[in-house]
Amino acid sequence: MKHILFVSLMSTLLLGGSAFCQLPAQAIVDRPYIDRILNTLASDEMKGRHALTEDADRAADFIAKEFQEIGLTPYAENNYRQTFYMQQVRKKNSSIIWEGHVLEENSFLILGDEAQTHWNSSSNIPVHTITKKDDFASSFRMFAQSSENAIILVDPSFSSFIARFNKIYNRENIVSTTGTSATKVFVVADKITKDFEIINNNNIKPISLSNVAAVIPGKSKPNEYVIFSAHYDHIGIIKSEGTDSIANGADDDASGTTAMISLAKYYKNLNNNERTLIFVAFTAEEIGMFGSKYFSNNINADSVVAMINIEMIGKDAKFGPNSLYITGYDRSNLGSLMQQNLAGSSFKFYPDPYPQQNLFYRSDNAVLAALGVPAHTFSTSQIDKDKFYHTVKDDVTTLDIDNIKASIEAIAIGATGIINGSQTPSRVEKLKD
Repeated sequence: MKHILFVSLMSTLLLGGSAFCQLPAQAIVDRPYIDRILNTLASDEMKGRHALTEDADRAADFIAKEFQEIGLTPYAENNYRQTFYMQQVRKKNSSIIWEGHVLEENSFLILGDEAQTHWNSSSNIPVHTITKKDDFASSFRMFAQSSENAIILVDPSFSSFIARFNKIYNRENIVSTTGTSATKVFVVADKITKDFEIINNNNIKPISLSNVAAVIPGKSKPNEYVIFSAHYDHIGIIKSEGTDSIANGADDDASGTTAMISLAKYYKNLNNNERTLIFVAFTAEEIGMFGSKYFSNNINADSVVAMINIEMIGKDAKFGPNSLYITGYDRSNLGSLMQQNLAGSSFKFYPDPYPQQNLFYRSDNAVLAALGVPAHTFSTSQIDKDKFYHTVKDDVTTLDIDNIKASIEAIAIGATGIINGSQTPSRVEKLKD
């Protein structure tokens, strides 16, 4: 890909274009810097950065060191770590005796995070049904998200769903330390029986997780925040392909984390932000977005002017070179404001081309977006065609570094008005209070 964005932007600067006249004609980021950050995060030594391993801790230490060398202020703690605590729940064993018969494992599904569950016909547990006429997916979701203990009888016509969901939901789970969720038992059966016994035992282990976050305080508007983010975790060691079993996560999301760090360095050197800038590398995106949920639920959403979350920018987008798409583009005018600041360049921001994927609420921007913040994810990922996604082949050799560089430059210039306080994007319609 010919790297033409920076030349175009700098030409506009030198010619005195109004969109860029306040910016110095200096490099935003150089390629060796990108190469160093990206190759470190996606190295075999990081072993895929799974959130529940010391490899993720190693990545977090590296990011914290970069923040320190840039000269950023820690966001939450002296070592840049925003640490929080969860519980790791692993299924130990489960069984159901129904009308005197031991049920096969794939004919029931138990969802719950309690250490022990032991129910029988005298336990007075509410019973619900999913009938043949019901939409199974929506009914399952409704009961699974319920806050009450319950037995749900599933029509035998849906037995294949229960068997398949066993493979999905009976893995380890990460839950809050503030309490356990209700237990739901889905049983493939026509009717309730007066003779049943349900047993479920879990191993529960306390764990700690850490975001890595830093700040450049704002000059005239310190209580208005602009967030730049990416997730630094990936999926770790997976089934081997040949001799390789490390899912390096170069595009997902070492590319976005590299961009976030590069932007922090650029804005710190520029030193003209009127609003406070927060840079955060989220943990545990791959296992439930726990890092961004914790961060987002512990900041005043009304003070957040915008969130630019960067996810997978290592390859050309569907729209070709010099382009990024923005999830939820029409939910606020953040994208159009940023495009105004790129007037005269070849770079363009596009709406998300995969609306059926509901990406707006599937990445680390989701919680703040639901709280009304113009929080969007910026990406180039062709998710319908990327054969390297979540495989051992997502390594640096498959990426276009020029694409990452162009994306960083476009975001840096595009966010100018948001950072200097001259532009304020419209709010997203709230999903929750």
